[in-house]
Amino acid sequence: MASRHSAFYTPLLNCITFLRDEGHQVNYSVLGPGQRSYALLRDGEVDIMQSAVSSNWRLREQGIEPLPVHFAQINQRDGFFIIGRRPEPEFDWKNLEGKTLLADHGLQPLVMLKYAVKHNGADWKQINVTDAGTPDKMEAAFRAGAADYVHRQGPVVTGEILTSVGASMPPVAFSSLCCARAYQKTEGYRMFLKAYERTREWIRTAPAEEIAAKETSFFPGIDAGVLTATVTHYRALGCWEGGIEIPRDLYEQALNVFQAVGAIGWRHRYEEVVG
Repeated sequence: MASRHSAFYTPLLNCITFLRDEGHQVNYSVLGPGQRSYALLRDGEVDIMQSAVSSNWRLREQGIEPLPVHFAQINQRDGFFIIGRRPEPEFDWKNLEGKTLLADHGLQPLVMLKYAVKHNGADWKQINVTDAGTPDKMEAAFRAGAADYVHRQGPVVTGEILTSVGASMPPVAFSSLCCARAYQKTEGYRMFLKAYERTREWIRTAPAEEIAAKETSFFPGIDAGVLTATVTHYRALGCWEGGIEIPRDLYEQALNVFQAVGAIGWRHRYEEVVG
């Protein structure tokens, strides 16, 4: 299951396709309203979840146990873009001041956006930040003229990409794969991990057109050229660099980001979350 659906998670989507091609039954769905990933994993309703190390932190601070273990990295950069209505070749983050921005209000996306705004010399309080709800509702609101800018993942089908949040700040443990600790002892886990490692290696060198073609079934209605461009952009950004392990320094940088905007109560030890 994915906590959200985007070509940003291409390594996972391609891995699912490869496993299906090999004859394995792999069910894929997206977390729905009211569902809690930690509960689905705890209760065995889902084996593997696309999430983020940061998803454990607030739950730990609330005393919720057991929580998932994060075992593999998907992205080491934020995958959101700032999208405008027209090209701005000289875009600066301060351009957002005095304007209306439709921002994704998911916990991590919003924390990273606040950090990027500050990191690039703009004043968050000077931006009219609005919440339109789900990514689909944000897309509809932007098309209807509800804001000057929108904060979205790819593929982007409306507006002009002005800057990448991920390119505007240091690398970070952004998204990862997690499961119940007990699942790590199963053959299914070991089989998936080997397939995921092979997929990551393939994605680093395969033509973008081939990578996009592998996941077209996940994006009905999206033009193949748009999907290929999205894959090209994310790979060039360095989102899928490195091995499948979650590097300790990127984990610490994620903590730095959350701490800088007051989103966590304390720093959570790497070993408590990653394994």
